[in-house]
Amino acid sequence: MKEEKKNQLAARMEKLGIQEQDLTEKFILGSGSGGQKINKTSSCVYLKHAPSGIEIKCQRDRSREMNRLLARRELCDRIEDQMLKEKSARQQAIEKIRRQKRKRSKRAQEKVLASKKTRGLIKALRQNRTPDL
Repeated sequence: MKEEKKNQLAARMEKLGIQEQDLTEKFILGSGSGGQKINKTSSCVYLKHAPSGIEIKCQRDRSREMNRLLARRELCDRIEDQMLKEKSARQQAIEKIRRQKRKRSKRAQEKVLASKKTRGLIKALRQNRTPDL
């Protein structure tokens, strides 16, 4: 399974024109939760693609080999996004989350509150009690 993943990644890198000699790879001491083991081993992978200037730091897994694979995959994703320039599915998902987190305008907020108030009135009438105004 792992060899298959490596072969797929190599084919993808070749398709995008990413060559190994263009990559600068460093291994950095890990950080964050995980205790003493993560702080002693250099499992964090730093990749820099010289032609595009894209830098990637990956420490998702405890294994250095897995982090190398994940960093290269992330590099491919970013270069694809750069090449397409149009909104890819990944960029659309990121933009959707950004819109959802954005603060509502005052008018939109008042509209939401008004609809909640009318809904409360309907529920109060259904229960045969006087609504709180």
